[in-house]
Amino acid sequence: MASVILSDPFQISIPKAIREEMHLQAGQRFAVIPKGDIIALVPIPDLVEMRGIAKGADISNYRDRTDRLER
Repeated sequence: MASVILSDPFQISIPKAIREEMHLQAGQRFAVIPKGDIIALVPIPDLVEMRGIAKGADISNYRDRTDRLER
């Protein structure tokens, strides 16, 4: 298990082995998600990487606004 130290300006460095294993790049953006005592760093994909993600999705049971309750 890799470990890191939080520096005085509240920064951490991701160990090289993990950066290489996960193919992380400098300047890549992450969502920081607190989960109790855990902090999760989730890579935010570029819009270009998301292209085609829903290709072939089954939309036969898709919900739209007509089936919502009126308030």
